[in-house]
Amino acid sequence: MTGHDAGDLARRLAENAEAVCRRYLSAGRRHGNYWLVGDVHNTPGRSLFVRLHDTANGRAGKWMDAQSAEHGDLLDVIRESLGLVDFRDVADEARAFLSLPRPDPASSSQDRPVRDRGSANSSEAARRLWAMSGSITGTPVETYLRRRDMTLLHGTEALRFHPRCFYRPDEHSPTQTWPAMIAAVTDLDGTLSGVHRTWLAADGRGKALVDHPRRALGDLLGHAVRFGTVSDVLAAGEGIETVLSLRQVLPDLPLVACLSSAHLAALIFPPLLRRLYVLRDDDPAGDHAAATLMARTQEAGIECLVLSPRLADFNDDLRYLGRGAMRAILHPQLAPQDVARFLQPVAH
Repeated sequence: MTGHDAGDLARRLAENAEAVCRRYLSAGRRHGNYWLVGDVHNTPGRSLFVRLHDTANGRAGKWMDAQSAEHGDLLDVIRESLGLVDFRDVADEARAFLSLPRPDPASSSQDRPVRDRGSANSSEAARRLWAMSGSITGTPVETYLRRRDMTLLHGTEALRFHPRCFYRPDEHSPTQTWPAMIAAVTDLDGTLSGVHRTWLAADGRGKALVDHPRRALGDLLGHAVRFGTVSDVLAAGEGIETVLSLRQVLPDLPLVACLSSAHLAALIFPPLLRRLYVLRDDDPAGDHAAATLMARTQEAGIECLVLSPRLADFNDDLRYLGRGAMRAILHPQLAPQDVARFLQPVAH
């Protein structure tokens, strides 16, 4: 994507400014020569105004948010309203709206993004997607988690909701948008280095019907999605649903989700950590991650205990056996001092 291509798309969108606003800022309405809406994320309101035709004061397609002082053109509207994090995807969406053909792949191969490379660019894209997302309360994310029997959702600020998160199976497939659970991946200082996306059905009653409903973006190695503040004890697992299931019966135990067995094995230990619980998934990859962490913690002088589910994972234990059974399963696996410290009765 060259600067000339971007400028041409912005010009073509500006020639159709009202149609663009009706499509991507549908919560707003026309008022004279302007389209008024709450913000560039399509929130109802009147703070943001888009100029619909050229005037002495400015060009069509330009917008400004009077509250935040943000401004831009209609390419920015498409990017922000849909939550796209790669400019190539914004251009594809703009071409689709304008019914323009996509460029010859051979002529633009130098502009193809490298996916999931942990670069500064992908980490910046992750930060932008996180900023576009909002609270999970009353959203398909909350529905999704509650349907998997995760009802204690306090302290889950590491999770957000995006209503129209970009999804494309591969670079040759058309753009789709789905609701998504966005999880913040942070380092030990709490700095966001990446995000994890779980695309959901529109009603939150399951994952989206796509080939790969989970994907990560940014710098993940050694980092994690974090629930609770770590002191001397920490429990670490792979999946977000796995660790949140444990949180239903151990609500005060700090937990991290590392998102894969390889990243679990590479977890960076907090400096005050004295005991690590590893939530083992019942598969060879989970066994390997647990063995790797056992060796690493021994070298670091950290006690390591493995917590094993009765079924395939702890979410299965929670859903099919219940919280009482989970307490019974976990009780003998915890250090005695942690039973009194963390394994407290949980109100239903």
